[in-house]
Amino acid sequence: MTVIIDGGEGQKDMELGVSGLNAKATLAPAETVRLARLAEDLGYRSWWAGEHVVLPSPRVPPAPMEPTDPILDPLVHLAYVAAVTERLDLGTGVVILPQRNPLVLAKQAASLDVLSGGRLLLGVGAGYLEPELRALGVPMAGRGRRTDEYLDAMTALWTDPAPAYQGEYVEFRNVDAHPRPAGVRIVVGGHSPAAFRRAVSRGHGWFGNGGLADLPRHLAGLRRAAEEVDRPARLGQLEISYLPLDPVEVDARAAEQYAALGVDRLVVYPLPLEDPAEVARFLERHAALAR
Repeated sequence: MTVIIDGGEGQKDMELGVSGLNAKATLAPAETVRLARLAEDLGYRSWWAGEHVVLPSPRVPPAPMEPTDPILDPLVHLAYVAAVTERLDLGTGVVILPQRNPLVLAKQAASLDVLSGGRLLLGVGAGYLEPELRALGVPMAGRGRRTDEYLDAMTALWTDPAPAYQGEYVEFRNVDAHPRPAGVRIVVGGHSPAAFRRAVSRGHGWFGNGGLADLPRHLAGLRRAAEEVDRPARLGQLEISYLPLDPVEVDARAAEQYAALGVDRLVVYPLPLEDPAEVARFLERHAALAR
């Protein structure tokens, strides 16, 4: 199965998404409603929420935020967004999967997917912030294997007629969980060879970030992974979602380059999230990038 969409004739249009608005000055109820509805009205197709359960205090590298920076739980935030929108896909960008109970997360994800009418994009990653993982009782060692097992266990619970799973980190049988999701799509984040293999073998899509110059290297990593692991036919074509960080502002020329490289979903990030009015202006400036 072909995994990476190359640019060129016949390439489908690139969707536009926005990320990060479950944090800092944009997380209050009124701002969330106003910005989510604005994004939907402007033609954005997806709304992504990040996750940190706890942050190291004092801040130490590689923590991306100050410990006093507020950030909402992504699934709770997305449930609120789902209730005030109709068309936006709802993405976690990303849930740190090893620090979640997979069966509880499977129930939460299925619930959100059903209530939103099948709009959930469940983005997951293995995590990288050791103080956070340690505080939640999860060792850094083995977090990749744990992530793979959790994804397989969740998929079994969602799709198998008689769900059962036995692994090193999770085991269950003689249980079931309904309602089944309307159509949760798994999106795997990360830039390591293991993350690329996970995206190809277990994800409907891949979620990456960085600059325009970084993307060809990541796509090459995904192509190598596609030669190393099998991709189940049920997953279909691997979707490429990319969040530009260098620079954060994206102009029309850069958007064309992202589309030509094969990006299906360009996800903008209105940093520094200090002023909701400026975030609204950022959304308006970037709305024309959707193809």
